Amino acid sequence: MTFRLSGPFATAVLAISTLLIAAPVQADSFRPGWRFAPPPGIIVTSSKPRHALALQGNAHVSPIYLRQVVPYSTGEARGTIVVDSSAHFLYLVLGDGKALRYGIGVARSGFEWRGTHRVTRKAEWPGWTPPAEMRQRQPGLPAHMEGGPNNPLGARALYLGSTLYRIHGTNEPWSIGQNVSSGCIRMTNEDVIDLYGRVPVNTRVVVI
Repeated sequence: MTFRLSGPFATAVLAISTLLIAAPVQADSFRPGWRFAPPPGIIVTSSKPRHALALQGNAHVSPIYLRQVVPYSTGEARGTIVVDSSAHFLYLVLGDGKALRYGIGVARSGFEWRGTHRVTRKAEWPGWTPPAEMRQRQPGLPAHMEGGPNNPLGARALYLGSTLYRIHGTNEPWSIGQNVSSGCIRMTNEDVIDLYGRVPVNTRVVVI
């Protein structure tokens, strides 16, 4: 028995068949599970989606130390930097019960300190002159190192009062969350660049 289609229905079936046969399939956009190319503007990937926070910083940094806005109750004024050494967090107070939190590396045993200072100077890609006492402990240190990617002070530095301490970047991002420094406060280069752009000279810094 033979069936023949006629009329408008036959015309519609023929048009759909022609479209399916003629529809171009681009090899670079085809993936298993798709019979035809995805719609324009859709890119099919095989990788897992990543949270936006995971795009920050270095892969060596634990997710807990990634920069983020968090609830934060404090009596300090908006714009103050609070360094919580024991928790390895630096907070930039935003007000309204919130702060921008960064992960940090802090002083190792015997070099801890607490106090309040002001940012007295800011520098991009700072040079490093190790103090004499540090060179005595580590004779292999240079007398001076120009700023750059290999410099231990990293991409930016915020100098604290008249002390030798700084909030600065690092070329050792895996040290974030550790007690490793001689008193300075370390951040990833990405984070210290972010903080540097947010705070002016004379910003209050409280280390607790």
